[in-house]
Amino acid sequence: MRTNRDRAQDGMPLFNPFGAALEYMIDASQRSVLYWDVMRQRSSQYHAQLAKAVPHVLDYEAELVIDGRMLDRPVNYLLVRIVPPKGVEIDPARRPFVVVDPRAGHGPGIGGFKADSEIGVAMKAGHPCYFVGFMPDPMPGQTIEDIARAEAVFLEKVISLHPKADGKPCVIGNCQAGWAVMIVAATRPELFGPIIVAGAPLSYWAGVHGKNPMRYSGGLLGGSWLTALTSDLGAGKFDGSWLVQNFESQNPANTLWTKQYNVYSKVDTEASRYLEFEKWWGGHVNLNAEEIQFIVDELFIGNNLAAGRIQTSDGIAVDLRNIRSPIVVFCSKGDNITPPQQALDWILDLYDDVDEIRSFGQTIVYTVHESVGHLGIFVSGGVAKKEHSEFSSNIDLIDVLPPGLYEAKFERKSGDTTNPDLVSGEWVMRCEARTLDDIRAMGGNSPEDERRFATAARVSDINLSLYRAFIQPMVKAFVTPQVAEMLRQSHPARTQYEAFTDANPMMAPLAATAASVRENRSPASADNPFLAAQETVSKAVVQALDAWRDTTEKIAESMFIAIYGSPALQAAVGVNPESARPPRPGKSLLHRELLQTRIAELKSLIDKGGLQECTIRGLLYAGLARGGVDERGFEAVRRIRASAGEASLPLPQFKKMVREQFFLLLLEQETTLAAIPKLLPAELEPRRKAIAAIREVLSAASGISGETADRFARVERLFNVDQAVSPTPGGEKTIALVRPDERAKAS
Repeated sequence: MRTNRDRAQDGMPLFNPFGAALEYMIDASQRSVLYWDVMRQRSSQYHAQLAKAVPHVLDYEAELVIDGRMLDRPVNYLLVRIVPPKGVEIDPARRPFVVVDPRAGHGPGIGGFKADSEIGVAMKAGHPCYFVGFMPDPMPGQTIEDIARAEAVFLEKVISLHPKADGKPCVIGNCQAGWAVMIVAATRPELFGPIIVAGAPLSYWAGVHGKNPMRYSGGLLGGSWLTALTSDLGAGKFDGSWLVQNFESQNPANTLWTKQYNVYSKVDTEASRYLEFEKWWGGHVNLNAEEIQFIVDELFIGNNLAAGRIQTSDGIAVDLRNIRSPIVVFCSKGDNITPPQQALDWILDLYDDVDEIRSFGQTIVYTVHESVGHLGIFVSGGVAKKEHSEFSSNIDLIDVLPPGLYEAKFERKSGDTTNPDLVSGEWVMRCEARTLDDIRAMGGNSPEDERRFATAARVSDINLSLYRAFIQPMVKAFVTPQVAEMLRQSHPARTQYEAFTDANPMMAPLAATAASVRENRSPASADNPFLAAQETVSKAVVQALDAWRDTTEKIAESMFIAIYGSPALQAAVGVNPESARPPRPGKSLLHRELLQTRIAELKSLIDKGGLQECTIRGLLYAGLARGGVDERGFEAVRRIRASAGEASLPLPQFKKMVREQFFLLLLEQETTLAAIPKLLPAELEPRRKAIAAIREVLSAASGISGETADRFARVERLFNVDQAVSPTPGGEKTIALVRPDERAKAS
């Protein structure tokens, strides 16, 4: 703070502590009135949302396509088409995007409640967009399996509405919707294009010591019997406000202080943003008892999804290895709800190495944000403009990536960027090849940790059985629908809205007083010392609450380790204290047989094809030396394909050809390369065009050097562009990457 001597030297008026105090008191009083008026507006907004049949927060106009309540197995889900806003052009030939909203306690719309959102960036990239939302209350008897079947019906409808699209729908699953989408994709893989799971837990036990305390809560509460009790107290419905309370308990400083303090301290600018978010955060929805019990037993505590131990009612195993579409996993180190380990360690559960990922024809791309929180993954405008925008713009690149494991990296475009005209946005996306060791390096469970969580799951099953046998009948006899509704309305998450409603007589004069304050607003100057003192007090409160959280989390982790790490308890519930880890998903003998058959089929293709196959073969061989794919290289490929006009190879066929040639190079690299001269046309011009196309793609991101240059030189020799070659049966005379039925025309 500047002293009076400093002010005198600068010709400024002397500091008057009494004047500063009066200025602060006026400002603080006005801010208090405006703060409580914001709380009043929040309550009015809450009741306005409750009055809506579908209380969504979408920022876009939507048209109903399918009402899930009308299906043979009715659910409270809806499929809507997002109407593009004025000025946004949609390309009907581009694959549609389908955003599935999380039903984890809040109402629908979070994937599109801002212009810069998952829906917004997809439409800006020219994709038709659809949204899967839900009603506040589930249909009677509705189950998770019913929802999965409904989402499959929704995708069938979207596909039928876009018969000429260049690919199957790209489906985005946020948070809870992520694992739901993965279940559908594992049972109906033919319906999906690329899948993006954002902040979605798939490996529920995973984490590191000293962090991720939420994974211990199931064991410390004695298992899922408490979930069953809560559902019984709701007369068969689970109140989503309990899930919201669980989220809020992870950050008490924000819940109890920071969120409200930010509104109070910045009430002139923060109110609108706060109310916008609270419109969604306060929209609590219900789940059926069957739904939440499945989620807790099979996923959160049982960890059965990645283990392949979940089956549908007709006996179909939900094996994530059945998914044939590329999977994009978006997670963050700043996410304390779904840390990177829970988002990624299912890969370690399912596959032994990258070769096994490839054997299933699977492409997995992950990206790890350094700091954004759980909600920010699919709410933050900055994330939408970067990661989601790049995924939307480059979804075709992801779709044609050769099978394997990749990490998506982003570099801001600058004046030094090579070929910036090949970059669609402000960031350059590169998919770099990774191994399972890169995921293991992020940290994870030891075998001892796995046994502890397996023990907690067994204890949960036992406690749930005891509850259902001895306590549940009495609870159900006591709780009537009226009692359940009274308990629901008395939840703290709801009473905080009711306290400031216009029905409260004390709120009646508040709106008029707040309006008068706004007209006569007199904020304190930025250098007021009492404002600085206010900030100091706020920081102290946050530090105290953070210290309390850290202490309780350490105690919780220690208790979990001590209780469920007991060899006696493990042996008592049937967990072998000496086992390395619980059984992983079995390796299918049928898959091995099919794999051997597929290998034989692929090898038979080595001597088949023409200039197109040879061009892709040469491009892959030279490009694999770089260990990754840059979006500029794919954009160069796209432009080469586009230049062929109607003769351009359709994307699905192009993807199939890329994968076949990639596998041939993995299986028999030398034999595959040696076959190139036999498959080339005799004329020089088509071969020169092919080499020029390969050179253009390889140089799109950087100069051709090192091993890439050596490999490209070898491809040039194989193409023999300096002299004609003898024609061979099946030899083709065409430019690269065109339809087989257009080859004669192209030549």
